[in-house]
Amino acid sequence: MSLSSGDRTQKSNTKPHTGATALANTTWLASQQRKAAHQPFQPRPLKMVANMEGKITGARAPLTSRQAVGNTPVKKPEQVEKKVTRAPSLTSLRVRDEKKYTSAQATARHVEPQFDLGHYDGGLERDENKGRRDTTSKAKVDSDTLAMDSSLNGLNHQPTKQWSLAQFEIGRPLGKGKFGRVYLARTKPTSGTQAPQQGYVVALKCVYKKELIENKVDLQLRREIEIQMNLRHPNVLRMFGYFHDHGRIFMMLEFAGRGELFKILSKLPNRRFDEATAARYIAQIADALQYLHSKHIIHRDIKPENLLVGIRGEVKIADFGWSVHAPGNRRATLCGTLDYLPPEMVEGKTHSVAVDLWAMGVLTYEFLEGVPPFEELSGASMTYKRIAAVDLHVPSHFSEEAKDLVRSLLRYNPAERLPLSKVLRHPWIARHDPQAATRAARFTLEHD
Repeated sequence: MSLSSGDRTQKSNTKPHTGATALANTTWLASQQRKAAHQPFQPRPLKMVANMEGKITGARAPLTSRQAVGNTPVKKPEQVEKKVTRAPSLTSLRVRDEKKYTSAQATARHVEPQFDLGHYDGGLERDENKGRRDTTSKAKVDSDTLAMDSSLNGLNHQPTKQWSLAQFEIGRPLGKGKFGRVYLARTKPTSGTQAPQQGYVVALKCVYKKELIENKVDLQLRREIEIQMNLRHPNVLRMFGYFHDHGRIFMMLEFAGRGELFKILSKLPNRRFDEATAARYIAQIADALQYLHSKHIIHRDIKPENLLVGIRGEVKIADFGWSVHAPGNRRATLCGTLDYLPPEMVEGKTHSVAVDLWAMGVLTYEFLEGVPPFEELSGASMTYKRIAAVDLHVPSHFSEEAKDLVRSLLRYNPAERLPLSKVLRHPWIARHDPQAATRAARFTLEHD
Protein backbone atom coordinates (compact mmCIF):
# COMPACT_ATOMS: atom_id res chain seq x y z
CA MET A 1 0.00 0.00 0.00
CA SER A 2 1.54 3.30 -1.05
CA LEU A 3 1.16 6.04 1.54
CA SER A 4 2.97 8.88 -0.19
CA SER A 5 2.79 10.45 -3.62
CA GLY A 6 5.65 10.42 -6.04
CA ASP A 7 8.02 13.37 -6.32
CA ARG A 8 8.36 15.26 -9.56
CA THR A 9 11.64 17.01 -10.34
CA GLN A 10 12.61 19.42 -13.08
CA LYS A 11 16.06 19.66 -14.66
CA SER A 12 17.51 22.77 -16.20
CA ASN A 13 20.79 23.44 -17.94
CA THR A 14 22.20 26.81 -16.93
CA LYS A 15 24.31 28.66 -19.51
CA PRO A 16 25.13 32.33 -20.04
CA HIS A 17 22.51 33.83 -22.39
CA THR A 18 21.76 37.10 -24.07
CA GLY A 19 19.03 39.30 -22.67
CA ALA A 20 16.57 38.09 -25.33
CA THR A 21 17.19 34.42 -24.50
CA ALA A 22 16.84 35.09 -20.77
CA LEU A 23 13.54 36.85 -21.49
CA ALA A 24 12.33 33.80 -23.43
CA ASN A 25 13.27 31.50 -20.53
CA THR A 26 11.41 33.71 -18.07
CA THR A 27 8.34 33.66 -20.31
CA TRP A 28 8.53 29.83 -20.44
CA LEU A 29 8.69 29.71 -16.62
CA ALA A 30 5.59 31.86 -16.38
CA SER A 31 3.75 29.50 -18.75
CA GLN A 32 4.73 26.55 -16.53
CA GLN A 33 3.34 28.39 -13.52
CA ARG A 34 0.03 28.88 -15.30
CA LYS A 35 -0.13 25.14 -16.09
CA ALA A 36 0.73 24.25 -12.50
CA ALA A 37 -2.12 26.38 -11.21
CA HIS A 38 -4.55 23.83 -12.68
CA GLN A 39 -2.79 20.73 -11.32
CA PRO A 40 -3.88 19.14 -8.01
CA PHE A 41 -1.44 19.41 -5.10
CA GLN A 42 0.72 16.30 -4.64
CA PRO A 43 2.72 16.24 -1.40
CA ARG A 44 6.36 15.31 -1.55
CA PRO A 45 7.25 12.03 0.16
CA LEU A 46 8.31 12.33 3.81
CA LYS A 47 11.79 11.14 4.67
CA MET A 48 10.93 9.27 7.81
CA VAL A 49 12.92 9.01 11.02
CA ALA A 50 11.20 7.47 14.06
CA ASN A 51 12.21 8.86 17.45
CA MET A 52 11.61 7.22 20.85
CA GLU A 53 7.98 8.36 20.97
CA GLY A 54 7.21 7.30 17.39
CA LYS A 55 7.19 10.90 16.11
CA ILE A 56 7.95 11.32 12.44
CA THR A 57 9.96 14.27 11.20
CA GLY A 58 10.03 15.06 7.53
CA ALA A 59 12.92 16.62 5.63
CA ARG A 60 11.09 18.57 2.95
CA ALA A 61 12.36 19.85 -0.37
CA PRO A 62 12.29 23.63 -0.98
CA LEU A 63 8.94 25.08 -1.98
CA THR A 64 8.43 24.90 -5.75
CA SER A 65 6.32 27.07 -7.99
CA ARG A 66 3.75 24.25 -8.20
CA GLN A 67 3.38 24.15 -4.43
CA ALA A 68 3.31 27.90 -4.02
CA VAL A 69 0.48 28.67 -6.43
CA GLY A 70 -2.16 28.31 -3.73
CA ASN A 71 -0.89 31.41 -1.92
CA THR A 72 0.96 33.44 -4.55
CA PRO A 73 -0.87 34.71 -7.67
CA VAL A 74 0.75 33.76 -10.98
CA LYS A 75 2.16 36.81 -12.70
CA LYS A 76 1.27 37.55 -16.29
CA PRO A 77 4.07 37.45 -18.88
CA GLU A 78 3.95 41.20 -19.45
CA GLN A 79 4.41 41.79 -15.71
CA VAL A 80 7.49 39.60 -15.67
CA GLU A 81 8.97 41.21 -18.78
CA LYS A 82 9.14 44.63 -17.15
CA LYS A 83 11.49 43.25 -14.46
CA VAL A 84 13.94 41.65 -16.91
CA THR A 85 16.70 44.16 -17.50
CA ARG A 86 19.84 42.07 -18.14
CA ALA A 87 21.13 38.52 -18.39
CA PRO A 88 22.91 37.03 -15.33
CA SER A 89 26.70 37.30 -15.34
CA LEU A 90 29.02 34.33 -15.72
CA THR A 91 30.28 34.82 -12.16
CA SER A 92 26.81 34.83 -10.61
CA LEU A 93 25.81 31.73 -12.56
CA ARG A 94 28.94 29.84 -11.47
CA VAL A 95 28.44 30.78 -7.80
CA ARG A 96 24.78 29.79 -7.97
CA ASP A 97 25.59 26.42 -9.58
CA GLU A 98 28.27 25.71 -6.96
CA LYS A 99 25.79 26.45 -4.17
CA LYS A 100 23.19 24.17 -5.77
CA TYR A 101 25.73 21.38 -6.16
CA THR A 102 26.93 21.70 -2.55
CA SER A 103 23.35 21.78 -1.29
CA ALA A 104 22.48 18.67 -3.32
CA GLN A 105 25.49 16.83 -1.88
CA ALA A 106 24.49 17.72 1.69
CA THR A 107 20.91 16.62 1.08
CA ALA A 108 22.05 13.30 -0.39
CA ARG A 109 24.18 12.61 2.68
CA HIS A 110 21.36 13.28 5.17
CA VAL A 111 18.30 11.87 3.42
CA GLU A 112 16.70 9.18 5.59
CA PRO A 113 15.04 6.07 4.14
CA GLN A 114 11.31 6.14 3.57
CA PHE A 115 9.35 4.77 6.52
CA ASP A 116 7.28 1.91 5.14
CA LEU A 117 4.14 0.95 7.05
CA GLY A 118 3.89 -2.27 5.09
CA HIS A 119 0.83 -3.95 3.65
CA TYR A 120 -2.52 -3.69 5.41
CA ASP A 121 -4.17 -7.12 5.42
CA GLY A 122 -7.75 -5.97 5.93
CA GLY A 123 -8.11 -7.57 9.35
CA LEU A 124 -9.94 -4.63 10.91
CA GLU A 125 -12.90 -5.02 8.58
CA ARG A 126 -13.08 -8.79 9.12
CA ASP A 127 -12.73 -8.46 12.86
CA GLU A 128 -15.36 -5.73 13.02
CA ASN A 129 -17.92 -8.26 11.77
CA LYS A 130 -16.61 -10.75 14.28
CA GLY A 131 -17.00 -8.26 17.11
CA ARG A 132 -20.67 -7.64 16.26
CA ARG A 133 -21.88 -11.19 15.70
CA ASP A 134 -24.66 -12.82 17.70
CA THR A 135 -26.35 -9.71 19.07
CA THR A 136 -28.87 -11.91 20.89
CA SER A 137 -26.35 -13.27 23.40
CA LYS A 138 -26.31 -12.28 27.03
CA ALA A 139 -23.02 -10.51 26.44
CA LYS A 140 -24.65 -7.97 24.10
CA VAL A 141 -22.51 -4.84 23.84
CA ASP A 142 -23.93 -1.37 23.25
CA SER A 143 -22.04 1.79 22.39
CA ASP A 144 -21.79 2.85 26.02
CA THR A 145 -20.12 -0.34 27.22
CA LEU A 146 -16.53 0.05 28.29
CA ALA A 147 -16.47 3.81 27.96
CA MET A 148 -13.13 3.71 29.76
CA ASP A 149 -14.09 5.73 32.81
CA SER A 150 -11.61 5.87 35.68
CA SER A 151 -11.40 2.85 37.95
CA LEU A 152 -8.34 3.78 40.03
CA ASN A 153 -8.12 6.67 42.47
CA GLY A 154 -5.30 9.04 41.65
CA LEU A 155 -4.75 7.60 38.16
CA ASN A 156 -7.55 9.28 36.22
CA HIS A 157 -6.25 10.34 32.81
CA GLN A 158 -8.86 11.60 30.37
CA PRO A 159 -8.03 11.60 26.65
CA THR A 160 -6.79 14.97 25.40
CA LYS A 161 -8.18 14.51 21.88
CA GLN A 162 -11.10 12.70 20.29
CA TRP A 163 -9.63 10.06 17.98
CA SER A 164 -11.25 7.76 15.43
CA LEU A 165 -10.03 5.00 13.12
CA ALA A 166 -10.49 7.31 10.11
CA GLN A 167 -7.59 9.45 11.39
CA PHE A 168 -5.04 6.66 10.82
CA GLU A 169 -3.28 5.07 7.88
CA ILE A 170 -3.20 1.36 8.71
CA GLY A 171 -0.13 -0.68 7.82
CA ARG A 172 1.10 -4.22 8.34
CA PRO A 173 -0.02 -6.37 11.29
CA LEU A 174 2.50 -6.56 14.12
CA GLY A 175 0.87 -9.30 16.15
CA LYS A 176 -2.31 -11.16 17.00
CA GLY A 177 -3.68 -12.15 20.39
CA LYS A 178 -6.72 -13.80 21.91
CA PHE A 179 -8.88 -10.67 21.83
CA GLY A 180 -7.55 -8.75 18.84
CA ARG A 181 -4.62 -7.56 16.77
CA VAL A 182 -1.87 -4.96 16.73
CA TYR A 183 -1.15 -2.95 13.57
CA LEU A 184 1.52 -0.52 12.53
CA ALA A 185 -0.26 2.77 11.88
CA ARG A 186 0.36 6.45 11.26
CA THR A 187 -1.79 9.48 11.99
CA LYS A 188 -3.04 11.11 8.80
CA PRO A 189 -1.94 14.63 7.83
CA THR A 190 -4.05 17.45 9.18
CA SER A 191 -6.76 18.34 6.66
CA GLY A 192 -7.25 21.84 5.35
CA THR A 193 -3.55 22.60 4.88
CA GLN A 194 -1.60 22.84 1.67
CA ALA A 195 1.23 20.60 2.90
CA PRO A 196 0.82 17.54 5.12
CA GLN A 197 1.65 18.03 8.79
CA GLN A 198 3.99 15.78 10.74
CA GLY A 199 2.53 12.33 11.43
CA TYR A 200 3.01 9.93 14.31
CA VAL A 201 3.84 6.27 13.84
CA VAL A 202 2.19 4.12 16.50
CA ALA A 203 1.32 0.52 17.21
CA LEU A 204 -2.48 0.48 17.10
CA LYS A 205 -3.85 -2.26 19.33
CA CYS A 206 -7.43 -3.33 18.59
CA VAL A 207 -9.42 -5.46 21.06
CA TYR A 208 -13.05 -6.56 20.94
CA LYS A 209 -15.52 -5.58 23.64
CA LYS A 210 -17.66 -8.66 23.35
CA GLU A 211 -14.73 -11.05 23.81
CA LEU A 212 -13.50 -9.03 26.79
CA ILE A 213 -16.86 -9.28 28.52
CA GLU A 214 -17.37 -12.95 27.67
CA ASN A 215 -13.97 -13.75 29.19
CA LYS A 216 -14.54 -11.39 32.14
CA VAL A 217 -11.41 -9.34 31.52
CA ASP A 218 -13.07 -5.99 30.77
CA LEU A 219 -12.09 -4.55 34.15
CA GLN A 220 -8.56 -5.82 33.60
CA LEU A 221 -8.34 -3.80 30.38
CA ARG A 222 -9.66 -0.70 32.12
CA ARG A 223 -6.96 -1.06 34.74
CA GLU A 224 -4.29 -1.61 32.06
CA ILE A 225 -5.25 1.61 30.27
CA GLU A 226 -5.49 3.66 33.46
CA ILE A 227 -2.05 2.54 34.58
CA GLN A 228 -0.17 2.72 31.27
CA MET A 229 -1.59 6.10 30.24
CA ASN A 230 0.12 7.69 33.25
CA LEU A 231 3.61 6.20 32.84
CA ARG A 232 6.58 8.16 31.46
CA HIS A 233 9.88 6.28 31.41
CA PRO A 234 12.28 5.48 28.54
CA ASN A 235 12.11 1.76 29.39
CA VAL A 236 8.31 1.58 29.70
CA LEU A 237 6.20 1.32 26.55
CA ARG A 238 4.21 4.53 26.18
CA MET A 239 0.46 4.65 25.63
CA PHE A 240 -0.44 7.85 23.78
CA GLY A 241 -4.21 7.50 23.89
CA TYR A 242 -7.25 5.33 23.29
CA PHE A 243 -10.67 5.46 21.63
CA HIS A 244 -13.51 3.05 20.93
CA ASP A 245 -16.43 2.41 18.60
CA HIS A 246 -19.43 0.06 18.72
CA GLY A 247 -17.51 -3.19 19.04
CA ARG A 248 -13.84 -2.39 19.52
CA ILE A 249 -11.36 -0.54 21.70
CA PHE A 250 -8.21 0.94 20.17
CA MET A 251 -5.02 1.74 22.08
CA MET A 252 -2.34 3.97 20.56
CA LEU A 253 0.96 2.52 21.75
CA GLU A 254 4.57 3.46 21.18
CA PHE A 255 6.02 1.52 18.27
CA ALA A 256 9.04 -0.57 19.33
CA GLY A 257 10.86 -1.08 16.04
CA ARG A 258 12.77 -4.26 16.88
CA GLY A 259 9.81 -6.19 18.27
CA GLU A 260 9.50 -8.75 21.05
CA LEU A 261 12.58 -9.60 23.07
CA PHE A 262 11.31 -13.20 23.17
CA LYS A 263 11.60 -13.49 19.37
CA ILE A 264 15.08 -11.98 19.40
CA LEU A 265 16.13 -14.44 22.09
CA SER A 266 14.59 -17.38 20.23
CA LYS A 267 16.71 -16.76 17.14
CA LEU A 268 20.02 -16.89 19.01
CA PRO A 269 22.17 -20.03 19.34
CA ASN A 270 20.91 -21.96 22.39
CA ARG A 271 18.45 -19.07 22.92
CA ARG A 272 21.02 -17.26 25.06
CA PHE A 273 22.36 -13.71 25.31
CA ASP A 274 25.99 -13.11 26.08
CA GLU A 275 26.51 -11.74 29.59
CA ALA A 276 27.20 -8.17 28.45
CA THR A 277 23.91 -7.96 26.52
CA ALA A 278 21.95 -9.66 29.30
CA ALA A 279 23.38 -7.31 31.94
CA ARG A 280 22.47 -4.20 29.93
CA TYR A 281 18.90 -5.43 29.46
CA ILE A 282 18.54 -6.37 33.13
CA ALA A 283 19.83 -2.94 34.18
CA GLN A 284 17.23 -1.19 32.00
CA ILE A 285 14.42 -3.42 33.30
CA ALA A 286 15.51 -2.82 36.90
CA ASP A 287 15.52 0.92 36.21
CA ALA A 288 11.97 0.75 34.83
CA LEU A 289 10.70 -1.44 37.68
CA GLN A 290 12.18 0.96 40.21
CA TYR A 291 10.15 3.72 38.56
CA LEU A 292 6.97 1.59 38.58
CA HIS A 293 7.40 0.65 42.23
CA SER A 294 7.84 4.32 43.14
CA LYS A 295 4.34 4.80 41.67
CA HIS A 296 3.05 1.82 43.74
CA ILE A 297 2.59 -0.27 40.60
CA ILE A 298 3.40 -4.00 40.57
CA HIS A 299 3.78 -5.40 37.06
CA ARG A 300 3.32 -9.09 38.03
CA ASP A 301 4.06 -10.51 34.58
CA ILE A 302 7.67 -9.75 33.71
CA LYS A 303 8.84 -12.23 31.04
CA PRO A 304 10.51 -12.05 27.59
CA GLU A 305 7.14 -12.04 25.78
CA ASN A 306 6.17 -8.81 27.57
CA LEU A 307 9.40 -6.98 26.78
CA LEU A 308 9.86 -5.04 23.54
CA VAL A 309 12.97 -3.55 21.99
CA GLY A 310 13.02 -0.05 20.56
CA ILE A 311 14.68 1.06 17.35
CA ARG A 312 17.84 2.04 19.26
CA GLY A 313 18.06 -1.27 21.09
CA GLU A 314 16.54 -0.12 24.38
CA VAL A 315 14.25 -2.57 26.17
CA LYS A 316 10.70 -1.50 27.09
CA ILE A 317 8.31 -3.10 29.57
CA ALA A 318 4.91 -3.67 27.96
CA ASP A 319 1.61 -5.48 28.58
CA PHE A 320 0.23 -4.16 31.86
CA GLY A 321 -2.76 -6.50 31.81
CA TRP A 322 -1.82 -8.12 35.13
CA SER A 323 -0.44 -4.96 36.70
CA VAL A 324 -1.97 -3.47 39.79
CA HIS A 325 -1.83 -0.10 41.51
CA ALA A 326 -1.56 -1.06 45.19
CA PRO A 327 -0.24 1.67 47.50
CA GLY A 328 0.39 0.14 50.91
CA ASN A 329 -1.58 -3.04 50.18
CA ARG A 330 -0.60 -6.64 49.63
CA ARG A 331 -2.35 -8.65 46.92
CA ALA A 332 -3.60 -12.23 46.89
CA THR A 333 -4.44 -12.79 43.20
CA LEU A 334 -2.72 -15.72 41.52
CA CYS A 335 -1.63 -14.28 38.19
CA GLY A 336 1.24 -14.17 35.76
CA THR A 337 3.09 -16.97 33.95
CA LEU A 338 3.77 -20.33 35.61
CA ASP A 339 7.56 -20.40 35.12
CA TYR A 340 7.84 -16.90 36.63
CA LEU A 341 5.56 -17.32 39.65
CA PRO A 342 7.24 -16.72 43.05
CA PRO A 343 6.84 -19.10 46.03
CA GLU A 344 4.34 -16.82 47.81
CA MET A 345 1.95 -16.99 44.85
CA VAL A 346 2.38 -20.76 44.43
CA GLU A 347 1.54 -21.23 48.12
CA GLY A 348 -1.48 -18.91 47.98
CA LYS A 349 0.00 -16.21 50.21
CA THR A 350 -0.29 -12.47 49.79
CA HIS A 351 2.36 -10.74 47.72
CA SER A 352 3.97 -7.36 47.17
CA VAL A 353 6.43 -5.64 44.81
CA ALA A 354 8.88 -8.44 45.66
CA VAL A 355 7.17 -10.63 43.02
CA ASP A 356 8.83 -8.44 40.39
CA LEU A 357 12.22 -9.03 42.04
CA TRP A 358 11.71 -12.79 41.78
CA ALA A 359 10.75 -12.38 38.11
CA MET A 360 13.97 -10.42 37.55
CA GLY A 361 15.95 -13.38 38.88
CA VAL A 362 14.10 -15.84 36.62
CA LEU A 363 14.58 -13.50 33.66
CA THR A 364 18.32 -13.15 34.28
CA TYR A 365 18.64 -16.94 34.41
CA GLU A 366 16.66 -17.40 31.17
CA PHE A 367 18.71 -14.73 29.38
CA LEU A 368 21.90 -16.67 30.16
CA GLU A 369 20.66 -20.28 29.94
CA GLY A 370 17.85 -20.16 27.38
CA VAL A 371 15.20 -21.74 29.64
CA PRO A 372 13.62 -20.71 32.98
CA PRO A 373 15.25 -22.18 36.11
CA PHE A 374 12.23 -24.14 37.39
CA GLU A 375 10.76 -25.39 34.11
CA GLU A 376 9.65 -29.04 34.22
CA LEU A 377 8.52 -30.83 31.07
CA SER A 378 6.79 -33.49 33.18
CA GLY A 379 3.99 -31.11 34.14
CA ALA A 380 2.90 -28.00 36.01
CA SER A 381 2.71 -29.74 39.39
CA MET A 382 6.44 -30.46 39.36
CA THR A 383 7.17 -26.85 38.40
CA TYR A 384 5.07 -25.69 41.37
CA LYS A 385 7.03 -27.99 43.70
CA ARG A 386 10.40 -26.80 42.45
CA ILE A 387 9.38 -23.15 42.84
CA ALA A 388 8.04 -23.66 46.37
CA ALA A 389 11.29 -25.41 47.36
CA VAL A 390 13.46 -22.93 45.41
CA ASP A 391 15.09 -25.93 43.76
CA LEU A 392 17.69 -23.86 41.91
CA HIS A 393 20.67 -25.22 39.98
CA VAL A 394 22.85 -22.47 38.49
CA PRO A 395 24.86 -23.62 35.41
CA SER A 396 28.63 -23.59 35.64
CA HIS A 397 29.04 -21.37 32.57
CA PHE A 398 27.53 -18.41 34.46
CA SER A 399 30.19 -16.00 35.72
CA GLU A 400 30.53 -15.80 39.50
CA GLU A 401 28.98 -12.34 39.50
CA ALA A 402 25.99 -13.53 37.45
CA LYS A 403 25.51 -16.50 39.79
CA ASP A 404 25.50 -14.16 42.77
CA LEU A 405 22.85 -11.88 41.27
CA VAL A 406 20.55 -14.79 40.35
CA ARG A 407 20.83 -16.32 43.83
CA SER A 408 20.30 -12.91 45.47
CA LEU A 409 17.00 -12.43 43.62
CA LEU A 410 15.64 -15.99 43.81
CA ARG A 411 15.16 -16.10 47.58
CA TYR A 412 12.20 -17.83 49.22
CA ASN A 413 11.64 -14.98 51.68
CA PRO A 414 10.49 -11.88 49.74
CA ALA A 415 12.14 -9.58 52.27
CA GLU A 416 15.55 -11.12 51.53
CA ARG A 417 15.47 -10.50 47.78
CA LEU A 418 17.97 -7.96 46.52
CA PRO A 419 16.26 -4.55 46.16
CA LEU A 420 16.34 -2.86 42.78
CA SER A 421 18.64 -0.07 43.94
CA LYS A 422 21.24 -2.71 44.81
CA VAL A 423 20.60 -4.62 41.58
CA LEU A 424 21.69 -1.50 39.68
CA ARG A 425 24.85 -1.33 41.81
CA HIS A 426 25.63 -5.04 41.62
CA PRO A 427 29.16 -5.88 40.33
CA TRP A 428 27.76 -7.87 37.38
CA ILE A 429 25.68 -4.89 36.25
CA ALA A 430 28.45 -2.38 36.99
CA ARG A 431 30.93 -4.29 34.83
CA HIS A 432 28.72 -4.21 31.74
CA ASP A 433 26.69 -1.01 32.35
CA PRO A 434 28.79 1.46 34.38
CA GLN A 435 26.09 4.15 34.20
CA ALA A 436 23.51 2.01 36.01
CA ALA A 437 24.81 2.96 39.46
CA THR A 438 24.64 6.64 38.53
CA ARG A 439 21.01 6.26 37.46
CA ALA A 440 20.22 4.48 40.72
CA ALA A 441 21.83 7.25 42.78
CA ARG A 442 19.98 9.96 40.87
CA PHE A 443 16.67 8.12 41.32
CA THR A 444 17.29 7.80 45.09
CA LEU A 445 17.96 11.54 45.40
CA GLU A 446 14.80 12.42 43.48
CA HIS A 447 12.55 10.16 45.56
CA ASP A 448 13.97 10.59 49.07
